[in-house]
Amino acid sequence: MTAITDSNALVESPYAWWRLAAALLLSTIGGVGTWCVVVALPAVQLEFGSARGAASLPYTLTMIGFGFGGIMLGRWSDRVGAMKPVVVGAIILGCGSIVASAAGSLWQFAIAQGLLIGVGCSATFSPLLADTSRWFDRRRGMAVGIFASGNYLAGAIWPPIVQHFIASAGWRATYVGLGVFVIVTMVPLAWVLRRRSPTIEPKRADGAPDAARPLGLSPTSLHVLLMLAAFACCVAMSMPQVHLVAYCGDLGYGAARGAQMLSLMLGCGVVSRLTFGWISDRIGGLRTLLLGSGLQCVALLLFLPFDGLVSLYVIAAMFGLFQGGIVPAYAIIVREYFPAKEAGSRVSAVITLSLFGMALGGWMSGVIFDLTGSYAAAFINGSLWNLLNLSIALWLLLRSRKLLPQSSRMPTFSS
Repeated sequence: MTAITDSNALVESPYAWWRLAAALLLSTIGGVGTWCVVVALPAVQLEFGSARGAASLPYTLTMIGFGFGGIMLGRWSDRVGAMKPVVVGAIILGCGSIVASAAGSLWQFAIAQGLLIGVGCSATFSPLLADTSRWFDRRRGMAVGIFASGNYLAGAIWPPIVQHFIASAGWRATYVGLGVFVIVTMVPLAWVLRRRSPTIEPKRADGAPDAARPLGLSPTSLHVLLMLAAFACCVAMSMPQVHLVAYCGDLGYGAARGAQMLSLMLGCGVVSRLTFGWISDRIGGLRTLLLGSGLQCVALLLFLPFDGLVSLYVIAAMFGLFQGGIVPAYAIIVREYFPAKEAGSRVSAVITLSLFGMALGGWMSGVIFDLTGSYAAAFINGSLWNLLNLSIALWLLLRSRKLLPQSSRMPTFSS
């Protein structure tokens, strides 16, 4: 009982912020596994002589492994805390990178990416995302946004580094170096996470006074809708993130330019996640989701008429600024409408479906390119999936407004 009380007293304490900093760094380092495969796609495709759709399969399997790994390690972290799953994930990630470097075929490379690298990376995202949400109450949106930006920091930092070493030493040597690096850095850093998460139950969101009927729906129905929304938005999100490097190569700008654009996009995504985290503390998770989804759809459509070098840099930056707050919004919604004791499993499940959306979208865009010879149809396909996400978010928000008392609908202001 004393341990639980002491843990609850640490909510939003200096230790909680130090823990958040460690989790952010772990996410940034561990995120290399999901981004190195994107940058290595042209080199791997060339070496194994595969089509664009087939060469996209390693990324697809990585996202699938990331998703299932998040569920398994998330449930484990609910029982033993965050430290042990992160240590195990770091070792799996490092060993997986070394195994992938020795692949003799595209399928061997894809399996190493999915079963080892994807699962290892998962320890540093959805389990830690749920864990972070338990250490904060009033500033939960900002804290979640800060942590979730680690994935984009990884995307901003790693692509140019990986591209440099692939160009100078080859993708195999690059994978070996990355494997060694993640083990020697992540395992000691995980020690900061040794304390168990608080058990304090947060205040519930407006419009969900009845835990048994959040938004007037059964908990299962609301959870399924959130998973579907996450799946749809990430099918759309994956198109630029997975294929931007290859797209720039096709346009004649080169893979290095594409890696720079990807880095810019994800660097802007960091700003987006921090900004949307601040916004979600003020307008709630559902409104944040609707705002981010609408802006992402606008940016995605801009890729259709503009393909100049400067235009692509600008649109890549806009896409990063607009879509970075979407995935963290799901964690905020789960914490607003479900009990704290269910956070780990429900957040992991929603994030897993978002990863499956990334996996399907990355593969689907490659197949569409093979069938049509361009990415135009793939951008349209992504926009249609984005509209599905937008529709779900709008419907849920309208339900929340119907459940509010008339007086609660009026805006309030605080000094």
